[in-house]
Amino acid sequence: MAVEEKVMTTIDASSLDNRAGAVAVIGSGIHEDLRNTEAGAKGVYVDINIAVPQSKQKVTRIQKILRYVWDTFGKEREERLYVQKLDRYLFLFGLLSDWVKYLDQTNVSNAYVSGMSEDMHMVGQDRNLLTTFFNIGYLVGAVPSQLIMNRVRPSVLIPTCEIVWSVLVMLLAACKTTKAMFGVRFLIGLFEAPLWPGMMTVIGSWYTPDELGKRVSLFGIASSVAGMFSGYIQAGVYVSMNGRYGIAGWKWLFLIDGIISIPCAVIGYYCIPDFPTTTRARWLTQKDREYGVKRMAAIGRKGPQNITMGRFFNLFKSWRPWAFLGPYCIGSFGGSTGYFNLWLKAEGYSVTQINVIPTAGSAIGVLSGYLWPTLADLTGVRWPYFIISNFWYILGNLILAIWNVPSKVILFANLIQNLGDSAQNIFNALGQEAFQDDTEARSISIALGNTVCYVFSAWLPLVLFPTNEAPHYKYGYKFSVGFYVLSSMSLFLFMYLSKREVRLKGKVKNEFGLYVDSDEVAIRRDYETTSVYDEGSEESNADLEKGQSNSETVVKSAV
Repeated sequence: MAVEEKVMTTIDASSLDNRAGAVAVIGSGIHEDLRNTEAGAKGVYVDINIAVPQSKQKVTRIQKILRYVWDTFGKEREERLYVQKLDRYLFLFGLLSDWVKYLDQTNVSNAYVSGMSEDMHMVGQDRNLLTTFFNIGYLVGAVPSQLIMNRVRPSVLIPTCEIVWSVLVMLLAACKTTKAMFGVRFLIGLFEAPLWPGMMTVIGSWYTPDELGKRVSLFGIASSVAGMFSGYIQAGVYVSMNGRYGIAGWKWLFLIDGIISIPCAVIGYYCIPDFPTTTRARWLTQKDREYGVKRMAAIGRKGPQNITMGRFFNLFKSWRPWAFLGPYCIGSFGGSTGYFNLWLKAEGYSVTQINVIPTAGSAIGVLSGYLWPTLADLTGVRWPYFIISNFWYILGNLILAIWNVPSKVILFANLIQNLGDSAQNIFNALGQEAFQDDTEARSISIALGNTVCYVFSAWLPLVLFPTNEAPHYKYGYKFSVGFYVLSSMSLFLFMYLSKREVRLKGKVKNEFGLYVDSDEVAIRRDYETTSVYDEGSEESNADLEKGQSNSETVVKSAV
């Protein structure tokens, strides 16, 4: 005989549309009970108290137009205010953190062409080895950091690691030998490892399909802004600080980057909200927390669960992480924009010009990071914009592979590649939605992808873009073209396997365009026809207080 269970909750009708409201109030834990009910068991009852507002604010015509620029303009008031709060804290910190990460990761490139190579007596592959040791540290920490994040809150782990790597960046200025710099770069990579997959997973746990693409992409494309600022900062430092207090300009770059990074890291303790079902962020009210759980349940996105070794290894027995690697990683193997400044140096440009001109490419990258993902969010289809992004990489590297073209064309080829900067981030959004039923699958797949990227980045540039061949490389640009073509092809394999899984598991598409278990749609219909308690009834309020005292309790009972 089944055990009788009653679940009570309250939905504010202004927070969700009529279709989303019903399923939004449930967690995945009740699904099994309802399946048992459908199989003949009885005793599961779900009662909903819907608070209907007296009046509903209409979306104006101007707001409908502005939603094409930013989605919150087209939302009803309660949802708009909620998403704006997420943008103000979570998303803006995400942009800031990735900006700081890239600033601290790539400043060695600016420092190298601004006097570091001469002062540190660098020879041969020393420049590439600085990147190699960073990449080794990163790949060592990528997957383990996500397992740690399953036990330690992102709001604790990520800012702490950011503070540590910021201090290490400053220590680069104190290094006396290139070997010491190699060791420090390894540690910087190790402590930077949790940020990207961790923040990407957190962001993917709070936003709906019409919001996710542009935010994931802009989070990733913050690195292009960092590239701009690194150039401007180094140019300014070289002019105003070179030799000040007996410290070379390139050393001031490391010191200033660290000074910028530490306060940004401290903000993370407050701004990172963890996950909707486990959040304790002070800037979210209790109503916000309940609403966040409802929103994610409405689209079928599951909360985090404790990961065991068995579950960890079972993930790798599935197609998911392996098919994810192709679109996520292969394009990065062909990245050649980091060698633009070496061509500028060979052409005789000044130190200031070498640092500033590449910022135009970063600005183009920011544009692409907004344009293609926004169109993907508006159309509800992401894969064409992944292909469009890769096209610009293919075009730029094809021109550079030909090489015997005017200097202005080479300049154009180096800059135009940045129109493809959003490719990996567009796929990130697609992957977040394809794996929305498993938070850990999302985070571990991204971490594994980063590991593979950095494994290849640790040695591939040494082969394809050897420093002694700069600025014209015998094989580099040719292979880059091939990698981006292969990356585009691998996307279709991922889509095929994803749709195959949908078909085998009998999943159906919900009104958000995402695939969920068929019983979740049935649950929605059940809820839409369920009896309604009067607002404010003592029984309803008592059960609400008991059943949803906090979101963390809800998710524990669900999983």
